[in-house]
Amino acid sequence: MTKRAFNFNAGPAALPLEVLQQAQEQFVDFNGAGMSIMEMSHRSALYEQVNNEAQSLLRELFGIPSNYHVLLLQGGASTQFASVPLNLLHAGQTGAYVMTGSWADKAIKEAKLFGETAIVASSESDKFNRIPDLSSIQLPDNAAYLHITSNETIEGTQFTTYPDTGNVPLVADMSSDILCRPVDVSKFGLIYAGAQKNLGPSGVTIVIVREDLAANSPKTIPTMLRYDTHAKNDSLYNTPPSFSVYMANLVLKWLKGKGGVEAVEQYNRNKTKLIYDTIDNSGGFYRGFAQEESRSIMNITFRIHSEELEKLFVKESEAEGFVGLKGHRSVGGLRASTYNAVPLESCQALAQFMAEFQKRHG
Repeated sequence: MTKRAFNFNAGPAALPLEVLQQAQEQFVDFNGAGMSIMEMSHRSALYEQVNNEAQSLLRELFGIPSNYHVLLLQGGASTQFASVPLNLLHAGQTGAYVMTGSWADKAIKEAKLFGETAIVASSESDKFNRIPDLSSIQLPDNAAYLHITSNETIEGTQFTTYPDTGNVPLVADMSSDILCRPVDVSKFGLIYAGAQKNLGPSGVTIVIVREDLAANSPKTIPTMLRYDTHAKNDSLYNTPPSFSVYMANLVLKWLKGKGGVEAVEQYNRNKTKLIYDTIDNSGGFYRGFAQEESRSIMNITFRIHSEELEKLFVKESEAEGFVGLKGHRSVGGLRASTYNAVPLESCQALAQFMAEFQKRHG
C-alpha cells in the first residue's frame, strides 16, 4: 500500500481513498461494458443512469425540494459568477452582494459587467477576518437577488446562519462548503458549487436552482449559459464532464455510507477542533486569522509571528508528508483545508506536528 500524503490542499483537494480505489477497479471496464465510462456515449443507458443517480443522491443528501432543478454543468463556479447576473439580473434591477473576501470580490466584479450592483454588507474594514452581521440587512427596493459566498477559502471564514431575504432570492456560492453540514435549501433561490473541494474532482459544477428562476432565463443570452437550457435537457444538452460526474456520484454514495450530511458535520467539527485548539492553546505562538465566531470548518487560516518561521513550517511539514499548508499567495500565512474527505487521522497528525514545531521553535 502506497503511503498517502496528509493532503490539506485547498482544491483540487483530498478525495476519499475508498472512492479512488473503486474508480480504479472500474476504470478500464465500467459495469461490464468493456470500456471506461470516459469512452462511453453520454446518450447511453449506462451513463444516463450515473447522471440520474448523481442528481437524485444530491437531492436526498442535501434535502433539495422537488421544485428545484439539480444541474451538472461545466466551467467551474467562476463561470457562475457571470451566469447568475446573466440569468437573474434584469433591466432596472440591482444585484445585491455581501463582500466577504477574495471569492465574493470576483463574483461582484463579474456582475458589474452585466448590470447594476450594490455591496450591502462588507467586512473589508477588518481585512475580511469575519462574516458581516446580516440580521438587519437593508436590500435595495429593486434587488434581483442577494448573493453571498458561504465560505471564503482564502480568509477561512464561513457563514454560521443565512439571512432571511423574504421575496428576494438568496444566491450562494457554496463551492468550498457544500455538503459539509445540513442546509435549508428552500431558503435559497440558487446555490452553485464547483465540485473540486467537497464533491469530486474538478470538471463538474453543481447548480441547484428554483424552477421559477430557471424558467426566466432571458432568450438573449448564450444558450450554454442559460439555466433553462440545462434544466430542459437534464444536464445532457451537450457532452457532460462524464468522468467528473461519475466520480461525484461515487463521493455522494460514500457520503451516504458515512451517515449523511449530519454525521459528516460532526466529523468535520471534531477534525477542525483539534487544529483550532492547538492554535488557541499555543500561548500566541500560532494566531488564528478568522474571528472565532466566523471560523470556517473547511479552511483553517493561521499565522506564526515571523514569516521566516512560516516558511520553515511549510518546509518541515512537507518533509513530514504534509501537503498544501502554505496560505494563499494573496494573503500569505498558513492554511489547512479540512474538507469532508480529509481523514481525522490527518488532522491528528497536523495537530501533533504543530505542537512539536512550537516546542522546537517557540
